[in-house]
Amino acid sequence: MSKSSSKISKISKRKTSFPKGKGSFKKILVTGGAGYVGSALVPLLLKNGYSVRVLDMLRSGGQGLLPCFSEKGFEFVKGDVRDRKTVEGAMKGVDAVVHLAAVVGFPACRKDPKLSHSINVDGTKVLVDAAGGKIPVLFASTGSTYGKMLEKYCTELTALNPLSDYAKQKVEAEGLIRKNGEFVIFRFATAFGVSPRMRFDLLPNDFTYRAVHEKSLIVYERQFMRTFIHVRDMGLAFLFALQNYGKMRGEIYNVGSNDMNYSKEAICGLIRKKVDYYIHFADFGHDLDQRDYIVSYDKLHNLGFYPGISMKDGIDELISVAQLIEINNPYLNA
Repeated sequence: MSKSSSKISKISKRKTSFPKGKGSFKKILVTGGAGYVGSALVPLLLKNGYSVRVLDMLRSGGQGLLPCFSEKGFEFVKGDVRDRKTVEGAMKGVDAVVHLAAVVGFPACRKDPKLSHSINVDGTKVLVDAAGGKIPVLFASTGSTYGKMLEKYCTELTALNPLSDYAKQKVEAEGLIRKNGEFVIFRFATAFGVSPRMRFDLLPNDFTYRAVHEKSLIVYERQFMRTFIHVRDMGLAFLFALQNYGKMRGEIYNVGSNDMNYSKEAICGLIRKKVDYYIHFADFGHDLDQRDYIVSYDKLHNLGFYPGISMKDGIDELISVAQLIEINNPYLNA
């Protein structure tokens, strides 16, 4: 391990300190607030005293937000981030925006690149136009924007080399967000973990579900490495930015920790400590999202933010939740 990555590993074990109070913001608009990250973030903001308005078209349902409707400071607007009038109405009276609305992940964007571009890029432009350089926008981008690098160590200054439609769209959206002037951009590590609006298409979530329900798992590229971040830590990163916006404004931050850098084989091993299942490591196939590098998280760590939920604890939660959920697979018993 290099000195740089060793430094990241040590400092990332510290606990994030959140200042008391809400900072200068009171009312927050969360676009895509009914999604995987949003349904974890919105209750956190309400708990910390913010008023929250969610704008979501509910493409994946809205059950994850049901507990929020009993909260006095919560509002919900059903609408499309691509619709100018809807967005302008949703922006009235808010102090800041957390922009999550997106078609997320390279498989979904590859399946319908026209739709994903219209939401991920055109929708972001509508939002930025409505913000008008006056309302800060906190944006969820991705480490996928770095693509496949010649250099193995990436900082926020590393040139981007997006490979997938998803990554290319996020790069376009980042450019639009920067034009707003008032912004914070987060390039997140790969998400995982339990959220009120669950996703099982994320690697640790998928592996855990299959181990619990199917009792077997076929894994290719067993040594494939990626850095992960728990979905609740993603929510905490936005809370941290709202409370520290004055010293974070106008900047891009990688969000994650090298303590959370795992191979597929290592994740399978953690699951197998709790679940008895069969693993076959195959010699064929490859991952279509060819990210292969180490990301520096020093910039955000140096401000005092450190992800706190380990892969082990996240998998323990996933095992418990997987027992409650049954996904009907028509091909499983065909």
